Amino acid sequence: MLETQTKVLSIVPCKDYPHLSKEQKVFNTLIKKIDDKRNHLAAWQEIIPAYQKQFTNDYLPLVEASLKVQIELVHFLDRASDKKGLTSNERRMLHGLISRMAGDLAEERNDEELKKIYNKHSGSDFDEEKSASLENMKSMLEDLIGIDLGDDLDMSNPEEILKRAQARTHERQTQFEAERLEYEERQAKRKKTSKQIAKESRQQAEAEQTSQSIRELYRKLVSALHPDREPDPQERERKTLLMQRINQAYDKKNLLLLLELQLELEHIDQTTINNITSNRLKHYSKILKEQLDELGREIFVTEDMFKSQFGFSPFDRLKPATLMRNLATDIVSVQHEIRGLKNDLLALKDIKNLKSWLKDMRRRQKMDYFDDCSF
Repeated sequence: MLETQTKVLSIVPCKDYPHLSKEQKVFNTLIKKIDDKRNHLAAWQEIIPAYQKQFTNDYLPLVEASLKVQIELVHFLDRASDKKGLTSNERRMLHGLISRMAGDLAEERNDEELKKIYNKHSGSDFDEEKSASLENMKSMLEDLIGIDLGDDLDMSNPEEILKRAQARTHERQTQFEAERLEYEERQAKRKKTSKQIAKESRQQAEAEQTSQSIRELYRKLVSALHPDREPDPQERERKTLLMQRINQAYDKKNLLLLLELQLELEHIDQTTINNITSNRLKHYSKILKEQLDELGREIFVTEDMFKSQFGFSPFDRLKPATLMRNLATDIVSVQHEIRGLKNDLLALKDIKNLKSWLKDMRRRQKMDYFDDCSF
């Protein structure tokens, strides 16, 4: 690819003007913030495919293997709970341990055998508890969004509940928007005050100035670069690639990228940048602030989609630079977990080891209890 790196754009002090003005400092600050956010977004866009590949190829198969061993352990403990030689306390511990494990796994797999094991050791009914839990979720959602979700909702499907909540919320927002537009139409029919007229005039002038500034930069670049006027094939290809970047920048109203391309192509130099007028800088800064906000929204959406796809909490603070290292740690952790579970399965076949294991579990539970109390 013949594309080159864009040069860093900033206003620098010079011999004639050793101190930057307020407008120049604001301009430089915005450029720096945009550059930081662009790098942050690029880091996300680069890491996501690599993370997805390792997550799918290495992590998910291990999680599946771990679940299978856990299910095998639950079935084994279920059978062991009926054996002779266990005290009433040990059986009680087994009931609690098995019901917790079987309940979690049944939630994960919707496995009827696991549900039966849960019911046997918990003295409760898995499906009834889940139904009650989903009904509670529905009530909480209704209280939160202030909307009745209806009685025809399939309470066994959490995704359906959330979809219904989103649909009803959208309906309410649509109604609110229609009412707002109707109100604005009524207001527009009223006679406008001089302040309103002046404000609308300023906004229109600013919008036109924004469009004009970006259009001027675009026209200068297109005029100098148009590939159809280039006889040399290699140079025509280079200009075609540059034109693609220019068109993308213009479509997105990306002032900074257009300025950077001017600098890269040596259509402007540092002196030109240093001598941008105060009024022009104020106008440029307004456009750059909008660009900065747009980059922030794009980063938020990218992070939010990543968290949703890979099971992170929306409140987790993630850094692209540490994602692969953390995933590698998670992979090692699951590998250790699988080895530990398999070792437990082999060892617990001996009733003496099972009793010792339960004793150790009881000791650890007590330690956890006292640790919690210490807070």
